[in-house]
Amino acid sequence: MADCPRTAIHPLRLLDTHLLSLAIFDLDNTLIGGDSDHAWGEFLVAEKIVDADTHSRTNDQFYEDYKRGTLDIQAYLRFALAPLKQYDMAELDELHQRFFATCIRPLWLPKAEALIASHRQQGHRLLVITATNRFITAPIVAALGIDDLLASDAEIVDNRYTGEPSGIPCFQQGKVARLKNWLAETGETLANSYFYSDSANDLPLLQVVDHPVAVDPDERLHAFAEQHQWPILSLR
Repeated sequence: MADCPRTAIHPLRLLDTHLLSLAIFDLDNTLIGGDSDHAWGEFLVAEKIVDADTHSRTNDQFYEDYKRGTLDIQAYLRFALAPLKQYDMAELDELHQRFFATCIRPLWLPKAEALIASHRQQGHRLLVITATNRFITAPIVAALGIDDLLASDAEIVDNRYTGEPSGIPCFQQGKVARLKNWLAETGETLANSYFYSDSANDLPLLQVVDHPVAVDPDERLHAFAEQHQWPILSLR
């Protein structure tokens, strides 16, 4: 990601304590200082679970496609989910614990934790919505102390992953569709809502909340945020 000038905004100054009800966050490169999906691929290579050359090259290409906004999300999910098929749930849990300790914990952002806390202290409902699959993201979001998560889901049959995606991928316009379903299920609304994201892939959702906030944005989102006078926040 290219370095871009950012407007310095203290998280607490973004909040209207009388109006805000729902605070939505992207995860990768927003609440954590990296991409958990791409890091998982690198972890699998380091653990010698996948072929190093082939997996690394494909993982990097999908990540570049994501940053350009051209990612084939179904193809990527099948790639990312395929290695899960060879393990049972207990083995995957142990694998994820090592992944979290070695790859995710170093990406922790104190300023992101402060932002989450500032919303929580006001009694706002917190929701993470991410394109990364639920297997990778659920333990990370739980460690951040957030209960509600919308993520790309994976098919599970007889308590094992099949390697296939399930339902609407939580990506680009799919985030909006998944959020609308969640709102209908929970009775929450987007009145006075916030969404924090780093990626231009999230423009569909950023444009339906009342308070979009660009967080350490990529170049495309930075330009769009400046043009539309959205707040630009750094949590790094």
